[in-house]
Amino acid sequence: MFGKKKLPPQIDKDQLELIQNAQKRIKQKKRLYAHFVIFLLGAVFLILANTVLGIGQDITFFGKEWFLFAILIWSFFFIYHLFNVFITHKFMGKDWEQKQLDKLVAKQKERIDILKKNLSKEEIGQAKNEVLKEQKSKALKLNKSNLTIIVAAAKNDAIGKDNKLIWHLSDDLKRFKNLTNGHHIIMGRKTFESFPQPLPNRTHVVITRQQNYQVPNGVIVVNNLEDAIDASKNDSQPFIIGGGEIYKQAMTVANKIELTRVHNDFEADTFFPEIDPSAWEEVSNTYHEKDENHKYDFSFITYLKK
Repeated sequence: MFGKKKLPPQIDKDQLELIQNAQKRIKQKKRLYAHFVIFLLGAVFLILANTVLGIGQDITFFGKEWFLFAILIWSFFFIYHLFNVFITHKFMGKDWEQKQLDKLVAKQKERIDILKKNLSKEEIGQAKNEVLKEQKSKALKLNKSNLTIIVAAAKNDAIGKDNKLIWHLSDDLKRFKNLTNGHHIIMGRKTFESFPQPLPNRTHVVITRQQNYQVPNGVIVVNNLEDAIDASKNDSQPFIIGGGEIYKQAMTVANKIELTRVHNDFEADTFFPEIDPSAWEEVSNTYHEKDENHKYDFSFITYLKK
């Protein structure tokens, strides 16, 4: 009752034509066979009727008994029937049937190839899903806290040029300060070096491949994002603050994005990764028009991982 509705079998035009003509061919041969049997029985009956029962013994044509002409005429019709089945309809003979079969086989092979391609796509999709599941599982193990990406990005996802901010938006800087105050902030080496000095009341976690990288007291140095998250495990709300490569890596492990979207395009050398709407859900959006303290329109947008 609750199972899936069965779909009727799909027969294409070539298949239907082959089946219909095969059925027609069988009927023709059956009728020919029946005609042959009736012809034999009828001929025997005519001979017996004349010779045994004496029916029409006095009737002759050209000195020959009448039943011979009756059998001859009937033979003509039988031969015509035989000719019609095996000669006139030759286009439906074995050669034609083989051609139809070859067409059908080619059609089925084409369908099989399409099914294989679709199956290959499905396998690729399943493999991608497995990778995503593995990444999410790894993210959950690494990130027991609420890891948040915080960024200001233009319409074209530009975030910086020559290791500097492209714009100055007072409210954006205030929001950054209010959200990150008292928390761990995770960043790449170049982002850290863009600060004149470490930001107050925040724990800096710097990711770099350089050995013996020198930093002020209180700054934590790690070699990868995984170690940076582990170093921030006691913080209920660590933040990823840049740069572009760190943002890209963090997109798979973060569960929140605090985005300031600047409604303009800019020339840049560093960009924020595109936000995939199938992976992220927009939960708030506050628009701000440009004014004397803000040269561009911008919006504060919050995304949560689905």
